[in-house]
Amino acid sequence: MEIDKRITILNVSQALFSRFGFVKTTVDEIAKLARIGKGTVYHYFKSKEQVFAEVIKRESNTLQEKIQKALRGKQTPQDKLTAFVKTRSRHLKDLTNYYSALTDDYLEHYAFVEETRQKYLEREIQTVKDILEEGVEKGVFDIEDTKITAQAIVLLFKALEYPWSVKKDKFDIELSTNKFLNILFKGIEKRK
Repeated sequence: MEIDKRITILNVSQALFSRFGFVKTTVDEIAKLARIGKGTVYHYFKSKEQVFAEVIKRESNTLQEKIQKALRGKQTPQDKLTAFVKTRSRHLKDLTNYYSALTDDYLEHYAFVEETRQKYLEREIQTVKDILEEGVEKGVFDIEDTKITAQAIVLLFKALEYPWSVKKDKFDIELSTNKFLNILFKGIEKRK
């Protein structure tokens, strides 16, 4: 029963944060929608910030699971990198709270958001670095420094997140992703 209440609070909070944002959502609204007392929310979470931190952690894990599942089905480093980029592009926007935590400037002063951003960035860079190293080992990529290359790829995609998500629908994002990957591979695939 204890776990159920915590999960209910997180589910309700996720919906409210998605709809109204972090600032406009109150603990009173969370409690009301969860059909529990405000004190019960505080029994499980110290603050609204802690609830939001758990929600974005949960969404982060969901995105990572989707990326890892997409990678498991691929054989070549090129296919893995393509799966990483496309899965990330497709699903990041669907995870409203996590996307907000990664992109909204007004959340920068919250330490837990900055910590989440940093952890996510490090995980993405490591995932791409692993793919690039596999490509170098298999002789399909010619890269001197896989870490710097991974950082460049991830940071480039972070720079494209906002314009792609605001100005493009999923079909346009897919086309843009294909064009970007074509440019990327032509620059890093080993010439025969």
